[in-house]
Amino acid sequence: MSQVHVELYTDGACSGNPGPGGWSAILVNGAKERELSGGEAETTNQRMEILAAVEGLKALKKPCEVALHSDSAYLINCINEKWYVKWRKNGWVNSKKEAVKNRDLWEQLLPLLDVHHVTFVKVKGHSGHAYNERCDALARAAVGGKKRAE
Repeated sequence: MSQVHVELYTDGACSGNPGPGGWSAILVNGAKERELSGGEAETTNQRMEILAAVEGLKALKKPCEVALHSDSAYLINCINEKWYVKWRKNGWVNSKKEAVKNRDLWEQLLPLLDVHHVTFVKVKGHSGHAYNERCDALARAAVGGKKRAE
């Protein structure tokens, strides 16, 4: 049986960096759409970008084929260039011999990639892409707020 295909659009936002932040995810399966968002009082934009991906993938009830769209070069490059492989091998230390930032979120995201077949797609931010713009608006509205699902 083939897996359900889902388009997942994600974004993160921060007012100040660090500062209050928000994340959002939109899951699209055919005509069905589901919006998720949430925020934290003190965070960074990069944390919100990763958390959006984590929360979007966690919302899937069964293994799916997912095209995850993000405007975060940090998120996309980490996965597509497999930075995490060296991070794990080196005890979560990066090429600058510093502790990898956001390790807790990477450790939540990576196992989800074993559950779902995920392809990461780079989207140019603020370029008029409808779902990316909607995600941006949801993330900004969630800055500093609590988690919500629609």
